Amino acid sequence: MPVITFPPIDNATKDGLVAVGGDLDIYTLVEAYNQGIFPWPIGEDYPMAWFSPDPRGILEVADLHVPKSLKKFLKNNPYTVTFNQAFSEVLWECKEIKRPHQDSTWITDEIMDSFTQLYCHHLAYSVETWHNHELVGGLYGFISGNIISGESMFHKAENASKIALIFLLQHLEKHHIPFLDTQMITPVVKSLGGKEIRRSEFIKRLNLLKKMPLRKIF
Repeated sequence: MPVITFPPIDNATKDGLVAVGGDLDIYTLVEAYNQGIFPWPIGEDYPMAWFSPDPRGILEVADLHVPKSLKKFLKNNPYTVTFNQAFSEVLWECKEIKRPHQDSTWITDEIMDSFTQLYCHHLAYSVETWHNHELVGGLYGFISGNIISGESMFHKAENASKIALIFLLQHLEKHHIPFLDTQMITPVVKSLGGKEIRRSEFIKRLNLLKKMPLRKIF
């Protein structure tokens, strides 16, 4: 397969737009994420857009903050959390869930097809939150070696997505992965300790992940 070449991220627009066009095949996606770039569709009628924003959102394992109310909830946690047991269902729920102030979702059919292919090649993962055998929350993301991103999450019950994210961070800690690439900082991510760092610093940390011994994380 031909090697995909992206423009230098230092040439990105103010909004972090690096490139427009191309497809979402596995090779392109792996190359993008390894350079700190991710796909973010502008709309169904537009070519694929590729972003590397500055600043960049991350959630460091060491900075995980569990608010008091959530700690209290965790003491009597009614949920069961699993990994990679319902990837397709999580992906679908993230696409379909209604979100405040959003009329549509960025998770297009092309994104769904591409991440399904990534999952089949062990390059994507899911975290599921269950209550009485019903899927009530979860998240999915990209994984390549030690590089792990969180793409989207959903919840249908109280704290269900937060619980999934906490369990993911605890899982990463066990495998000595220092941070999760969250791309942006949502209110949920911020409440658990997420922060923004300069893109140049993010790339430095990304390169350090590439030099770490490879581990089977999921």
